[in-house]
Amino acid sequence: MQLSTRIVMTGAAFAGLVGPAAAQSIDLTVTIPRLSVAEYHRPYVAIWLEKAGAPAKTLAVWYDHDMKDNEGTKWLRDVRQWWRASGRGLTFPADGITGATKAPGTHKMSFGADALGKLEAGDYTLLVEAAREVGGRELVKLPFSWPPKPGQAASAAGSEELGAVSATFKR
Repeated sequence: MQLSTRIVMTGAAFAGLVGPAAAQSIDLTVTIPRLSVAEYHRPYVAIWLEKAGAPAKTLAVWYDHDMKDNEGTKWLRDVRQWWRASGRGLTFPADGITGATKAPGTHKMSFGADALGKLEAGDYTLLVEAAREVGGRELVKLPFSWPPKPGQAASAAGSEELGAVSATFKR
């Protein structure tokens, strides 16, 4: 006697199993303002997540990674808050997070489950810090809760080295 079992899963039930992990993301927009200064250098920028009681998680670092003998890394410590929170423990170039400096303008990126990992429920801060040679440094913080409510977003604006920074959180 042969028994067979057939499991039928509706689309909604299946989406409930795989949907949240696949859809988990943060869509981020960072504006680097055009500055009228005598000597302009593109800023080094770090983007990371912090949660009380947990190690910081670097999502992206924009710096001069193509310099001879990896010389661009010596100025990463000028992105001070990030360097203290997470940067000094990384080896550069860091696979998946290292990118070139960006010109003035609006830059969009999305961080999915691969970059975020599995975020535990709680209160987080998404931080964006910029530091520029012969310029200043600035830190913008976007607090948010995880898991996000539908349509959850956050925004803030810098005043010198960073312009508008906005994020949409999806789970």
